[in-house]
Amino acid sequence: MTKSRRLSIALGLNVAIMVGQVVAGLFAGSVGLLADAGHNLVDVAALILAIIAAAWSAKPPTESRSFGYHRATILAALANAAAILLATVVIVYEAIRHLVHPSHIHASTVVVVAVVAFLGNGLAALLLRERGHDLNLRAAFLHMAGDAAASLGVAIAGLMVLLTGGCLWLDPAAALAIAILIAFQAAKLVGHSIEVLLESTPRDLDLPHLSETVEAVDGVDSMHDLHVWSLSSEVRALSAHLVLTGHPTLEQAQVTAEHVRQAIAGPFRIAHATLELECEPCTNDAATIDAQLWGSSEPPLGHHH
Repeated sequence: MTKSRRLSIALGLNVAIMVGQVVAGLFAGSVGLLADAGHNLVDVAALILAIIAAAWSAKPPTESRSFGYHRATILAALANAAAILLATVVIVYEAIRHLVHPSHIHASTVVVVAVVAFLGNGLAALLLRERGHDLNLRAAFLHMAGDAAASLGVAIAGLMVLLTGGCLWLDPAAALAIAILIAFQAAKLVGHSIEVLLESTPRDLDLPHLSETVEAVDGVDSMHDLHVWSLSSEVRALSAHLVLTGHPTLEQAQVTAEHVRQAIAGPFRIAHATLELECEPCTNDAATIDAQLWGSSEPPLGHHH
């Protein structure tokens, strides 16, 4: 089964679960079920983004979109995160209101719907389980696993209310816990999206190790003016100046550059590398130009030599 097909099935399961939880939550008067529906909304958005990312990443670049459409998924992620945070505020308000003024819930309905949601989310997580290095699919799997855990928490809270005939505070308490989980996921999504838009160096990228790997390639003497940034959550780009050993011919220099691209493509997930080849270190590189523009003898942060 293809990855897109697995993502589409998981999306269908989550939409069905979310609609069922909203209807049952309103009928049973359960804030916990409504909060879990909000949690599922987070994952529906995440799955849609994963599907869009898979489709858009296959589109070829154009004259007006030379890097393709990778950044559009980041803008969509920011919009989704804003909507998620708004939904979280509503969930927290309703949970606190029900904590202050507990109301009766149909505990049996809550338990049944939450268990069904747990099974559905568990099935989606199994579908998306990935042993490879596809971070897009791995992130979707983690969302589904988190959903299954949240649904299990609501089921346990509903069961306690059913068995004790009281403890009505457990339902809004479960809603608050889920709201915190949603807000945490949304905040991480916002932070990661902003980092990509600001073209920050990916957090998990070890720049010294990257430099050592490049300089270990036969024919490379040193590297400077190194920049690494993300086009999307999965696609990374690099630009750097390479000082080559000796005075190679153009053909030899191009072969060395290709060896560098191969050395960094897999371990560091660099999809696009722009390399300026030199026989001597340049004396007026981008860092020096930036320093002159900023009126300082020190290059701005973000340049690595």
